[in-house]
Amino acid sequence: MDLFDKCHFELLDEVRRKNIYPYFHSLESRQAPVVEMEGKRRIMLGSNNYLGLTEDERVIEAGKRALEKYGTGVSGSRFLNGTLELHLQLEKALADFTGYEAAMTCSTGFQTNLAILSTLCGKDDFILNDRENHASIYDGTRLSYATQLRYKHSDMEDLERKLQSIPLEAGKLIVTDGVFSMRGDICKLPQICDLADKYHARVMVDDAHGFGVLGKGGRGTAAMFGLTDRVDITMLTFSKSLASIGGCMLASHRVAEYVRHTSRPFIFSASLTPASAATALEALRRLEEDPERPERLMHITRYFQQSLHKAGVPIIEAPTPIVPIFTYETLHTLYLGKRLFDEGVYVNPVIAPACVEGECLLRTTLMATHTESIIDEATEIIARVLQEKSDFR
Repeated sequence: MDLFDKCHFELLDEVRRKNIYPYFHSLESRQAPVVEMEGKRRIMLGSNNYLGLTEDERVIEAGKRALEKYGTGVSGSRFLNGTLELHLQLEKALADFTGYEAAMTCSTGFQTNLAILSTLCGKDDFILNDRENHASIYDGTRLSYATQLRYKHSDMEDLERKLQSIPLEAGKLIVTDGVFSMRGDICKLPQICDLADKYHARVMVDDAHGFGVLGKGGRGTAAMFGLTDRVDITMLTFSKSLASIGGCMLASHRVAEYVRHTSRPFIFSASLTPASAATALEALRRLEEDPERPERLMHITRYFQQSLHKAGVPIIEAPTPIVPIFTYETLHTLYLGKRLFDEGVYVNPVIAPACVEGECLLRTTLMATHTESIIDEATEIIARVLQEKSDFR
């Protein structure tokens, strides 16, 4: 069999033929509640720009100043010539804000999980993953050569059974998303921490979708539960609430220094660009100065959920700005996503393998800058499109 014989995707051919292909739509304006996309006004309900800071003028100006002072890039890794004072300022600010001893920034969130897991865990260790953890966690687990045990989604009894099967003296890391990105539900962190104590395990939370959203002033999932001192590692990304790109590990000085000096994904990658570091830092400052912004985000989220309920739209209700709409079947889901796009609402169709076949959904997400009038308009369109009859069921 030739290597390239596998490069054929029947579903891709089918959805293009049916004109319901949902990916790589071209954005022609800022990431805002209403955008210009492929020549038409669309209500943006498919962005992770939770705090709406990508269009904040102070954040934009910070990026411009960094470009003027440092240029466009660093041309090297943090380990060698790629560390700027901006990186150090950002790390200190993140550690201070979240209550951790130290922070280590990486160029992407995906890279951050690879850096953490492949460095701290080895062939004699065990990683316990929630089945709905992000793909980067699973790839980091594979790079680590640790033994992986997957527990049923948020099933603490199953997690305990897995922990019981591991020698008590073995190295163990329980890894969970803080907010699960497809359904918007929150991990059972208190129970996870209790089990970690009982079975001598460490805890890591991927808070990509929790930071800036949950906890006092947006400090994240661990802060919401009052468990920052019991979560050994928190990973967060800058591409969502912090309106930039990049990622960060929050941990003790000891752990951060070890990863900083031994992690291949960190050492052998070029560092965060000056503009990216500066915009993330300014976004963090905006969050500190306006701690009620996450509350506004949750207000508009509840308003949207209530509006969909009144309109008879079936949703998965969770206390986060991720509002999934049940659509079930693959082609039907893609068709509805295309119809909404044509009618001026952008959402994210979620199909297998991102979900179980038969449990497909339209993933919608809110921003603190959405208004009730925009939500009313979007709800009317969503309800009308979902009530249409189609041949894709």
